[in-house]
Amino acid sequence: MVAGITISSPKSTILQNPISLKEPNSSFPGGSLKGFSLPFKHRNKIRDNVSLVVAAAISTPSKTSTTSTSRGRFYFNFTGFPFPLGPFLNRSTIRTEAVKGSIWLFEQEQALGFSSVSTNIRMTVIKLKSGGLWVHAPIAPTNECIQLVKELEAPVEYIVLPTFAYEHKIFVGPFSRKFPRAQIWVAPRQWSWPLNLPLEFFGIFRAKTLTDEDLSTPWADEIEQKVLSSPEVGIGPYVEVAFYHKRSRTLLVTDAVIFVPRQPPKCIGKESLLASAKNGLAVKLLSKGKEVPQEPVVDNQMNRQKGWERMVLQILFLGPSNLLEPNASFAQMSQKLIVSPIVKTLVFSKVPEKVRDWIDRIARDWRFKRIIPAHFAAPINAGRSDFLAAFAFLDDLLGEREFTWPSLSLLFTSLMGKAASYFPPDDMKTLSSLDQFLVSVGAVKKTVSGRKRAA
Repeated sequence: MVAGITISSPKSTILQNPISLKEPNSSFPGGSLKGFSLPFKHRNKIRDNVSLVVAAAISTPSKTSTTSTSRGRFYFNFTGFPFPLGPFLNRSTIRTEAVKGSIWLFEQEQALGFSSVSTNIRMTVIKLKSGGLWVHAPIAPTNECIQLVKELEAPVEYIVLPTFAYEHKIFVGPFSRKFPRAQIWVAPRQWSWPLNLPLEFFGIFRAKTLTDEDLSTPWADEIEQKVLSSPEVGIGPYVEVAFYHKRSRTLLVTDAVIFVPRQPPKCIGKESLLASAKNGLAVKLLSKGKEVPQEPVVDNQMNRQKGWERMVLQILFLGPSNLLEPNASFAQMSQKLIVSPIVKTLVFSKVPEKVRDWIDRIARDWRFKRIIPAHFAAPINAGRSDFLAAFAFLDDLLGEREFTWPSLSLLFTSLMGKAASYFPPDDMKTLSSLDQFLVSVGAVKKTVSGRKRAA
């Protein structure tokens, strides 16, 4: 059951600079959870429209001052399968301006179940020439979040779900009821697990389907789109829609690539960071017999940083033997544009031809200079060569690429990408074991089409 209860919120705006691949010291995530819930029926009449379906957001008029930040962040959510998605009662929203007067980022913390593992989840809002707003991957519509949207002083015209992934899907219904005049557009081939439920069950009604390179969308003159719709890699297909905002030369993706910042996102609270810094059960199990100290965790910058590094390694299933001292493994995969190891291993390596076609079309047709993913750092100052380099691992699966770029430039891009995507075998043990387990139970496919042909 999902119910969102939101109360009024304060006004706040925080500005941040973009992350650049050429500035390694800049400060400021991909797997997906699927889920289902039972219908929630509310018998009382309240002022806002309430839909009696999963992911229904229940909004009550505030009787307190709009300066009550904690009340404005209240949101009740206990859904998610096999783990519920936290925080369960309180979600802070931080708004940043990615492109002046044109693109804004809204971020909230998102935790995995009852664990101390958290990351950030991002909604991107673009102001169209019409003066309306185009919303990409909605987040929890707390009163604080909605107030920050309304401060842009423009109507929400379109709400876009760019993926099948549950953690992005769950908030589309509640968010759309805050803006009932907005059109809803969703990625094709939607599915959920363990039950493949219709969108209406998630509170998403009258949605239109996004199609590849569709020039008939109402935003086609300003924002283009390309769909990655893979064959089933196990229990369902991987679907993600990339968008290109032409005026700002910005590429929007969901989980395709990430840039892990050295410092934790501001929306992740210190309590979560310190909880992750504690030497708990996960550290003990993965310490390989090393002595695990049990000192209390003091609130300081060093422990907050350790908590962030441990969070990242657990989110990406990396560095299990280094949770006690995560610095080396964290340094190996942070501060660069990469494909999330879990997405690379469990999805993209299973369908390399589809992924190659998608990323090559993106690099060929769109001259972007920044990338905004739905997790970790953004905006990222990165262009086509950086994007292609992140997918250089496909070369080993498909062989030599046929491309019109100069061979030396392509060779450098490939070498740079392979170096960036390399992780020590010891750091990949947990992920490799997970892949083998999922293959054994039929959750993902064992065979990989298009592997490099023998000479």
